[in-house]
Amino acid sequence: MIDLTFVEHNGEHHRVSAKQGTNLMQVAVDNAIPGIDADCGGSCACGTCHVRVSQQWLDKVGAPSESEALMLEMTPEHDARSRLACQVTIQPEMSGMIVDIPEFQM
Repeated sequence: MIDLTFVEHNGEHHRVSAKQGTNLMQVAVDNAIPGIDADCGGSCACGTCHVRVSQQWLDKVGAPSESEALMLEMTPEHDARSRLACQVTIQPEMSGMIVDIPEFQM
């Protein structure tokens, strides 16, 4: 299992374990992480699973695809660390990763 931490905008930490190959959105939904709405069910079509990956982990998750980047541009609090959780596939090298959940989703 791969250990991850979600941090709500208010500072509340949620430590969870995930299986390799699942996506970050599904991990959040399965663990009832507040702030991850996942309205489109993971099809990169809504932006309601917007997270910010901690700087030290950006190289592990890679850059967003063109369609993800376009969706992220519409989210109210996007920045250079932004990703859609549905587009981040969990890999062993992500163990210990911390992601922040913005206060507002689309």
